[in-house]
Amino acid sequence: QVQVVESGGGLVRTGDSLRLSCVVFGRTPDTYAMAWFRQGSGNEREFVAAAARSAATTFYGDSVKGRFTISRHNDSTLYLQMTNLTPDDTSVYYCADEPMSGTSWLRDTGAYTYWGQGTQVTVSS
Repeated sequence: QVQVVESGGGLVRTGDSLRLSCVVFGRTPDTYAMAWFRQGSGNEREFVAAAARSAATTFYGDSVKGRFTISRHNDSTLYLQMTNLTPDDTSVYYCADEPMSGTSWLRDTGAYTYWGQGTQVTVSS
């Protein structure tokens, strides 16, 4: 009955910014670790960013580090602020919730229990 819902995607141009939102419904608020992944056409799902149960501990994929920022509004809401977007960022972006215990699993898709349906980000030249 837990639902993960992403929003905020759209069509932008190179150099633009977007903020993605993720809201978890159906569970009591708690300090679960959460993450963003993305998947382009014909590609495997790629790790983007994660926030550990400690809000001060964050992780980023090499391709987005320095451009994207992950943050929490509360225990059930997650954001991804994306800046200086390029066509290589064009993907469906997925929010993931409740990984296995420990920070060593935060980059692995198999560690997460709940996934949203994704929100499309398209960056034109």
